[in-house]
Amino acid sequence: MRFNISLLFFFSISLSSAQTATIDFKETIDSLIAAKPKSLVEMESVIELFDQDTLQLDYFLKSAAKKNFREGQVMALNKLAIRYRQLSKFNLALERQKEALEMASALENVELEVYTLNMLGVLYRRIDAITAALDHTYLAIEKAQAVKNPSIALQQSINLSYNNIGQINRILGQYDLAIEQFKKAMELEKELDNKLGLAVNYQNIGECLEAQGRLVDALEAYDKAMEINLVLNNPRGKILCENGIAHVYVHQGKALEAKEMLTKSLEDANNLGEHALIAAVELTLGWAYAEMENFDEAENHLRQGLEMASAYNFLRLRSDAYDLLSDLWAKKGDYQKALKYFKTSLSVEAQTKNDKNVRYVYSSIIKKDNEERVSSINQQLRKNNTRLLVSGIVLALLSGIFYILYRQYQLKNDKKLLTLEQSMLRSQMNPHFLFNSLNSIKLYIINNEQKNAVHYLNKFSKLVRKILESSSMREIPLAEELETVELYMNIENIRFSNEIDFQIRVDENIDTHTVRIPSLILQPFLENALWHGLSSKLGEKKIDLHITKNVKDFIDISITDNGIGRQAAEKIKENKVLKRKSVGIEITKERLANFSKDYLNTFEVEMVDLYDDEGNSMGTRVILHIPTA
Repeated sequence: MRFNISLLFFFSISLSSAQTATIDFKETIDSLIAAKPKSLVEMESVIELFDQDTLQLDYFLKSAAKKNFREGQVMALNKLAIRYRQLSKFNLALERQKEALEMASALENVELEVYTLNMLGVLYRRIDAITAALDHTYLAIEKAQAVKNPSIALQQSINLSYNNIGQINRILGQYDLAIEQFKKAMELEKELDNKLGLAVNYQNIGECLEAQGRLVDALEAYDKAMEINLVLNNPRGKILCENGIAHVYVHQGKALEAKEMLTKSLEDANNLGEHALIAAVELTLGWAYAEMENFDEAENHLRQGLEMASAYNFLRLRSDAYDLLSDLWAKKGDYQKALKYFKTSLSVEAQTKNDKNVRYVYSSIIKKDNEERVSSINQQLRKNNTRLLVSGIVLALLSGIFYILYRQYQLKNDKKLLTLEQSMLRSQMNPHFLFNSLNSIKLYIINNEQKNAVHYLNKFSKLVRKILESSSMREIPLAEELETVELYMNIENIRFSNEIDFQIRVDENIDTHTVRIPSLILQPFLENALWHGLSSKLGEKKIDLHITKNVKDFIDISITDNGIGRQAAEKIKENKVLKRKSVGIEITKERLANFSKDYLNTFEVEMVDLYDDEGNSMGTRVILHIPTA
C-alpha cells in the first residue's frame, strides 16, 4: 500500500513537472510568434533551446502557420530538416528543406534564403549528391555577396558556404583546395569571433592533413578544435575530434591509446543518436583492434560500422568499411576475402569520387573565380575615367597574353609530369620483374611449400597494390616509401635464395611520417644495386639503406651495396648479347627535378665508388639529397 502511494506521488510530481515544462515551452513559442522577428539571429537564439526535439519543432511550425508567421515557418522547416538529417532520415529532411527554400524565396528575405540554400547544400553533400551540393552553395554565396552591408547572419552564411565547398573538395580528395577554403572561412570566423565556426574548420583541416600523411600537423589542428569544443561544451564536435585524434594514433602505432579514447566516444555517439557519427567511430575502433591483432573485436566493430553505413547509404563510410575489412582479412591470411572486400571498396568509392564530379567541381571553382574577377574589374571601371578605362583594357590584354603563355607553360609541365609518372609506373611494373616473381612463387607451390607460397604471394599482392596507389600521387610520406621498398626487396630476395642482407636505418631526428618525397623513387636505385652490383658477386651480399639529416632543410638517403662496382658491372654489360637499357634512374632524376620546383632548394644525386686500402672495389653508394623546404 505504501509502495503504491509512493508511486502515485512520484507520477504526480513527474506529471506536474512535464506540464510545467510544456507550459513554459508554449509560452516561449507564443512570445516568439507574437514578436514576429524577421532576423535570423533573433529567431536562432530562441529556437536553439528546443531544436533537437522534432515534436516541439513541429508544434512551432504549426503554430507559426496558424498566426501566418512565414519567417517562423521557414526556420522551423530548416531546423526540422537539420534534425532529420542528423537522424539519417534524408527523404524527410529533403522534403522540409525544399519547402523551406520555396517559402524563403517567396518572402524575399535574403538572410533566410541564403541560410536555406546552405543547409540544402550541406544535405546534398551528406547524401553524396556533389553537383547539387555545389550548385546550391555557390548560389548562396552569390546572393549573400550581392548585399552591400551584409548582416552578421549573412557573413556567417558566407563562412558556412566556404566550409561546405571545402568539404566537397575533401570528399573528392582535393585536399589542398579544401584546406584553402577552410582557411578562408577561418579568417572570416575570427573577425566574427565565432568559436564554433573556428572549431569546425580546424577539425576539417585536421582531416585533410591526415589524409595527406601530415600526421603531426593534423594532430595539432585536431587539438585546437578539441580545445574550443570543450570550452563550448559541444558533444558532437568533441566526438569528431576524438575520432580524428584516434585515427592519427593508429597511424602512429598507438592503437591501444586510440582504443581507450574511442570506447568512451562510441558511448557518447550512441547517446547523441547521429548514425554517421556512430558508424565513423565504430570503424576507427575496429581498425584500432585490428592493429592490436584482436581480430574478433575488430571484425565486430567493422561490421557494426558497415551495417549502419549500408542502412543509411553513407557511401564514403561504406568504402572505408570495406577497405578496413580487406586489411583485416589480409592480416588473418584469407587473401581471397581481402581481395573481394578491396574491390568492393573501390567500386563504392567510385560512385562519389568519379571523374564527372571532379571536373564539375573544378569548372565551378574556375567559373566562380572568373565571375568575381569580372565583377571587380567592372566596379573599378565605373569609378575611373576614360584614360583609366583604356589603361585597364591594355592591362587586361597584357594579363590575357601572360595568362595564355603561363597556361601553355603549365600544360607543357603537366604533360611532362604525366609522361614521367607513366614512365615511372612502367619501370616499377617491369614485366620481367612481375613474370620472374610469379615464377618464383610458382616454384614454392610446385615444391609443396605452401606456407612460403602464401607468405610471398601476400607480399607480392601488397606490393602491386602499393605501387598502383602510390603511382597516382605526386608525393607520399617517407614511411610509405620505405614500406614499399621493403616489400620489393623481400620479393626480389626470393630469386637470390634469400642471400641478400637488406637493412633500413633511420636516424632518430627524422619523423618518416612527416617527411614527404616523390612516390616510388628508391626502387630504381635498389634494382640497379641488385642486378648490376650483386647478381654477379660471390659470397656475402649486402644492401644498406640509411636515412640521415645532416643539413637543415634536406634529408640524405644513401643506398650502399657491397657489389662488384660500377666499372666491373659495365664490362659485364658490354659483353652481354642482349643489352637492356635502364631508364628508371634517369626518369627518377627528372621526377626529383620536378618535385624540387616547389621548394627553395634543389635535389642532388651523388654516386660514389667504394674501394679498400689496396684499391679493390668494395661496392657502390648512391646518395640522394632531397629538399624538405
